Amino acid sequence: MKALILSDIHANYPALKAVLDKDGSYDKLIFLGDVVDYGPHPKECLTFIKENADYYVLGNHDNALGFDTDCNCMGSFRKYSIETRKWHKTILDKDDIKFLRSMPIITTAHFDNNDFYLAHASPQGDISKYLNKKQIETEIQNLIAEFILVGHTHVQYKRQIGNTLVINPGSVGLARDGGEACYAVYETCLDQRKAGREGNVTLKRIDYDVGKTIHDLFMSPISLSTKESLKKVLLHKSGEVL
Repeated sequence: MKALILSDIHANYPALKAVLDKDGSYDKLIFLGDVVDYGPHPKECLTFIKENADYYVLGNHDNALGFDTDCNCMGSFRKYSIETRKWHKTILDKDDIKFLRSMPIITTAHFDNNDFYLAHASPQGDISKYLNKKQIETEIQNLIAEFILVGHTHVQYKRQIGNTLVINPGSVGLARDGGEACYAVYETCLDQRKAGREGNVTLKRIDYDVGKTIHDLFMSPISLSTKESLKKVLLHKSGEVL
């Protein structure tokens, strides 16, 4: 049994393609939100999620585009989101918007005798709350699951809290902790004694054609200042907080 765990693709298809080229053979696909905004390929990325995700939740950027509301981004990223979102609205069709609006805030999955609890940001349902590895503990109180999966921060981590393993796969399309495409893979573990459960999760990252993403971004109608700022993030040369 293998599950591919993705989050925060942000319309970056070369990054998504690199992940699929590496780990595209899987039994289940889990997506933790934010398929749109920032990147140049909203249609390709959203189509992939619509057609392939077995389990998915709503991200704050999905919500902003779907319902024409604020993304609650931090710092200057709010400007970048507003600009790219306006552009993405001209690319996506009514069915795409309908899908974004239908994405649940929280969902669960069960396979391999394990319960999985999925949320974009806070397991309590706040899709815009920023929680680091230490802060997550207070957010999972009263939740019972072998695995709790979250995204939003664009930073990978795993943390064992009691009987629960909390996983943030990082961002496929706009990682804050390095320039690669980040994701996670759950696999059935043959040595259950070693895993401590019937499955194990590995955090992964992979290089991708960031030049292609930047090229396509610069072909877009958004402002040059936003293009240059997003280029710095893609090249991991910006200290700004997402």
